[in-house]
Amino acid sequence: MRFLITLCMDSIYLAVPAFIIGILFLYKGSDILVDGTSKTAIKLGISSLIISVVVVGFGTSAPEFAISVGAAIQNQPDISLGNIVGSCIANLLLVLGIGAIINPIKIKKGVLKREYPIVINTTIVLFVFSIIGLLDKFHIVGGVIFLILSIVIIIYFIKRGKEEQIECEVNDRKGIWKNILFIILGIVGVVAGAWLLIDSSITIAEFFGIPSIVIALSMVAIGTSLPELVVSAMAAYRENDDIAIGNVVGSNIFNIFLILGFAALFIPLNAFVSLDHIIILLGITFVMIPIFYFGKTISRLKGVLLLIFYSCFIWYIFFF
Repeated sequence: MRFLITLCMDSIYLAVPAFIIGILFLYKGSDILVDGTSKTAIKLGISSLIISVVVVGFGTSAPEFAISVGAAIQNQPDISLGNIVGSCIANLLLVLGIGAIINPIKIKKGVLKREYPIVINTTIVLFVFSIIGLLDKFHIVGGVIFLILSIVIIIYFIKRGKEEQIECEVNDRKGIWKNILFIILGIVGVVAGAWLLIDSSITIAEFFGIPSIVIALSMVAIGTSLPELVVSAMAAYRENDDIAIGNVVGSNIFNIFLILGFAALFIPLNAFVSLDHIIILLGITFVMIPIFYFGKTISRLKGVLLLIFYSCFIWYIFFF
């Protein structure tokens, strides 16, 4: 994979076909992932929402992990933190917005009572840690706490999954490993497609003389959210609402606690300097509550509204 990416970075002639291959990987990978997740949930008698939060959400965060932790190792705190904040905003506005336009996403009552409050609290913790210096001066302490919190949350969701498990006949569980394999292959396909698409897009943009700042703002944060975007869009199209919403919930939690936790072990993240963007993320996280609550559905109209919000965020980044 890294060999292909290196080739893409060297030649526009290889970047174009790599771009097309990346799209194909994303499409087929997401199709396999959604199918494998829903069938595994049925065979295990566990909510597809829980599997989506833990497995799919974690898997689709792989590009964010690679870029943010890699940037931290290379002493690039702005890229490391900015990628995560931008990706979380893209997940809530861009990913859910496009998914809802494709097909309205129904929100279960349990999401508002259990899963989404965790996202809210995760974002609040990020905000508080940024103010008190636990991601800057005391970044190692903050990183360790973030990693511990990520483990606690994973254990919580696994426990939730066991509590929700219903009895299934032994025959119903035949072929479960095949479906689990589909989940793994789907994640690999989605992540590989995203990496190909991101690097080939950057090469194409540089070839046409698009400024590097535009590339960074539009292609890094949005690019690393491509797995979440494609998976949630495919899930919405196939009316797998739990996967569409669970993917975003899990991704945002893992982005903040797990990925920033690892990144903070290496360098200070300059979180206080980027406090305005973190405040925007926090505000968007709270704004999503009434959008989820009223009608218990993200309608196409709400989807359009989310995309308008995202356009305003991009405008703010460019002009302020």
